Amino acid sequence: MNLIKPFAGLLLLFSLSLPAHAISLNEAMSALGDAKASGQLGEQPNGYLGVVKSGGQADEIAKLINAARRAEYQKLAQQNGIQLSDVETIAGQKAIDKTPAGQYIQQQGQWRRK
Repeated sequence: MNLIKPFAGLLLLFSLSLPAHAISLNEAMSALGDAKASGQLGEQPNGYLGVVKSGGQADEIAKLINAARRAEYQKLAQQNGIQLSDVETIAGQKAIDKTPAGQYIQQQGQWRRK
């Protein structure tokens, strides 16, 4: 009796139902520097990371860190009685100012190396 084919089919079906390996916020924070240095991620004027070049875990890193940033921005806006968009703009300018030469920033909707 050949059990390999049914087993292989079951294994394939099981593997397709699993979610892709998700990373934690801590892992995303640890990987951020390399992702920015390699040109995959850059800072945007709206205070959030943008994907310059997809690949690796760039999308997941940006998604996790942007969610954490948004939560922090909302908290700051509430504490200071200002609009979320104002906090985002201030944070975006600070992030762009702090971005080292050679890394990507977005200006007027275009990615460029600082």
